Amino acid sequence: MNPHISLGSAALAAMLCSLMLGSGGCRKRSADVTAERPPVVTLAAELASNGLANLPGAIYGGQADSPIHWQPWTPETLARAKAANRLLFGVIAIPQQPGFQSVLAALAHNPALVDTLNDQYVPVLIDGDASREIGLLTGDLCSEIKRGLQLPVFVWMTYDGSPVAWIPVAKSSVGNVADLFNQSHSMVSQMRAEDAENRKNYVMLNSAADNAARRERISRRKNVKVMSKQPAEDVVRSLRQLNSFYDPSFRTFDEAGGLFPSGAIDLLATAAMQPGLPAEIRSRSLETIRELMIDLLPSAMFDPLEGGVFTARRGNSWTLPSFHRDCTSQGRAALALLHVYRANGDPLVLNKALGLIAYAEKSFGTTEGLFAAGLVDESEPAAWLWSVEDIEKALPPEDAAWWIKATGMKGLGNLPSEVDPRREYFRSNSMGLGKTLAMLAAEQGQPIESFGPRFESSRKKLLNVRNARLGKIARDDSSHAGATFRYHYQKRTRRGTYDSSHAGATFRMVSAYAAAFGVTGDAKFREQAIALLGKGRAAFAEGPKLRMFSKDAPKSIGEGRAFLYGLAMQAALDVATISSDEKWLIWSEDLATTAAELFTDAEFLKECPDDARILDLPITDLVMLFDDSTAGLISFAEVRLAERERPLVATFSQLATPLPSYAVPQPILHTDLLQATLAREFKVTIVAGAGISPELKLATERLSLRMFQRRAANSKDEVPAGSVMVIFSNGPSRIAATPDALQEAILPSPKK
Repeated sequence: MNPHISLGSAALAAMLCSLMLGSGGCRKRSADVTAERPPVVTLAAELASNGLANLPGAIYGGQADSPIHWQPWTPETLARAKAANRLLFGVIAIPQQPGFQSVLAALAHNPALVDTLNDQYVPVLIDGDASREIGLLTGDLCSEIKRGLQLPVFVWMTYDGSPVAWIPVAKSSVGNVADLFNQSHSMVSQMRAEDAENRKNYVMLNSAADNAARRERISRRKNVKVMSKQPAEDVVRSLRQLNSFYDPSFRTFDEAGGLFPSGAIDLLATAAMQPGLPAEIRSRSLETIRELMIDLLPSAMFDPLEGGVFTARRGNSWTLPSFHRDCTSQGRAALALLHVYRANGDPLVLNKALGLIAYAEKSFGTTEGLFAAGLVDESEPAAWLWSVEDIEKALPPEDAAWWIKATGMKGLGNLPSEVDPRREYFRSNSMGLGKTLAMLAAEQGQPIESFGPRFESSRKKLLNVRNARLGKIARDDSSHAGATFRYHYQKRTRRGTYDSSHAGATFRMVSAYAAAFGVTGDAKFREQAIALLGKGRAAFAEGPKLRMFSKDAPKSIGEGRAFLYGLAMQAALDVATISSDEKWLIWSEDLATTAAELFTDAEFLKECPDDARILDLPITDLVMLFDDSTAGLISFAEVRLAERERPLVATFSQLATPLPSYAVPQPILHTDLLQATLAREFKVTIVAGAGISPELKLATERLSLRMFQRRAANSKDEVPAGSVMVIFSNGPSRIAATPDALQEAILPSPKK
C-alpha cells in the first residue's frame, strides 16, 4: 500500500541531486539563488494539548482524552501551524463508517508515534460528515492515486491547506498503522529537511502548485455543461437500464455494490406508481421490486433481534452483512420500503418499514427529543453469527425448533461459499426473519396474543447472548442535523452515550414519519413528523441559516452545508403536505432562498458556504458517494417548490434542474437525481378547489409526498368548489370530488 506524495518535478530533481551529490554544486546553486532566512517559529500554547474537548460530534468527543494533541479543523489551527512552521497531519473519518476508532486507537497506543505527531506535526482530526466538503474530497484524492475510496484517510497538508501526501487506511491495516504512517512520514520529513538545509520551500511551493492544478481540474469537470436535451426520454432509458441490472435467475443486482440499495428501491417503486410512464416500464419496475423484496426481506440485512437494517453487506450475498447501522440509513430505507408498500401492498414490507422507524427511535432518539447520527460500532462478524447448537442452548427445545426454521439456519451453516471461501465461519449462520409475528403465530397454530410474549421472550434471550459477546457498545445520543457526541459510559444500559443532536438524522426521520402517515393514515405519525420538525427547526436553525449540531461549534465544523439544506427543504415540504400548514411551506421557501445565497456559484452548486470554507477547492456533491447527493436533493426540492408556484431564484434553479448526460447510463449512482427528473418530466399536480371535504383533503395529504405536488386553486384554474383537479404533464386533466374518484383519476398502478 503506497502513499501518494505530492512532489513536483523541480522538487524531485533537487531532492535527487542532493541525495546523489551530498553538499556538492547542485545544492549550492539552489541555496545561492533561493536562500531564505530561517523562519521564526512560535508554538502556540493550544498545540501543547488536545483541543477537542468542547467540540460536538462523536468523532471529536471520542478523542478528547487522546494523548495525541488533536486540533479542530479550523482556520485558527492552520494559522498556528504556520506560526510553528509545521505541516498538518490530518485524519479524515465519518462516524457512520466503521474502522476509524481502531485506527485512531492504534495511533494513540503507539508512544513513539504519539511523540512524532505531537513534536513534528499539528495533528488535526476531521469529521468528514460535518465538514462534508472534506469527506467528498477524499473521493477525489483516492481517485488521483487510483485507489477505491476507503475511510479513514491519512493526509499530510501544508498550513495553507494543500495536500502533500495521503493514504486511505483499510480496517485490515490496523495492525500496521505505524508502518503506513512512517512510509509517508519518512519521505515528507526528508523533503522538509532538504528544504531547511537549502532554505528552499519546495514542499510548500509544489504542494500549492499541485493543489492549483487540482482546483483547475475539478473546476473543469464541474463546469462542463453536458446536459440531457431530452430528459423525459433519458429518465425512461435509465429506468430500463436499472431494471436490467437485476437478474432474477441468479438473484443478483449488478452495479449495486455492497450498500443496502435504498436509492434503487425508491426509484423503482416510484416508477411503478408514476402516471405517464410507459406501461411496460411501470410493470417491469414493479416486477423488479417484487423480486428484490424476496431477496432482501428475509435476509440477515434486517436484524430480527434488535431491529434495524444493516447499511452494507460483505461480498455479493445479502446473507452476510457488515454488522453496523446508523440513523440516516434507517430513515432512508424506511422511506424506500414505504414507497414499495404503496406499489405492491405487501404487509411484510410495511412491517419492515415501520420496524426501522421503531428501531431508529429506540437506538438513536436523544434526550433532546431529536435524533443522533449513530456511532458505528466495530466488532468481528463471528460475534453476530450463530450455530444451531447456540440456539438450542439458549432457548427451550420447543422454541429453538421454530426459531431455527423461521430464520433459515442450518447445521452446516447458511452462508454461501462465495461469501466465506476460506470457510472461516463453517457451521455458522446469519439470522434473518422473513415473516411477520402474525404469520409466525399462524404457523404455530396459536393466537398472536399468546404467541407474541413467547416470541418476545426468545428474542430477548438471544439478544442477551449476543450483547454478552459484543461487550460495551457506544451509543450516540447527539441530536443530529449532522452529528454530535460526547462519550459517557452507563453500566446499567451497557451503552455509552454522546450528549448532542444531529440535524441530518433528525430531518431524515421527519420525512420517514411523514411517509408513514401517508401510507398508514395513522395520525400518530403525522403528529410525530410535525413535532420533530418543530424541534429540529428550533435546534438547528439560527436565523435564516442551519447548523449541523444542536450545540455551538466553529463554522468550519458546525455550519450547515448544502446537503443539509436539501434534507431540511424536503422535510419541510413533506410536513407541509401532510399537515396543509402554510408555515412549513414558507420555511422551505426561506431555506431555498438562503441556500441560493450561500451555495450558488457561476457554474455549480457549492457544498460549503464561504464563511465555513478552509480549502480553496470548488467541491460540489453530484454523485451518491455517502448518501443522497446534494444535486439530487436540491433538484427534487426545486420541482416541488416550482409546482407550488414558489420557484427558486432563477440562477439557483438553473443549476438545480438539469439532468447531466453522465447520470443517464449510471442510474445506481444517481437515483435521487433521476427521481427528481421523473417528478419534473412526468409531473402530477393536485389543485384543490374551495370547500373540499375533510375526507378529500385527507386523501390528497396521503398521496405520494414527493411525486404528486399540491396547491390551492386560483381563479385561472377553474376548479369546481368541493373538488380537486389532477393536472398531468402529458395528458388531459381530471376532476375528482371524492377520495375514490381521486384514486381513479391518478391512474392505478399495474395489477398487483
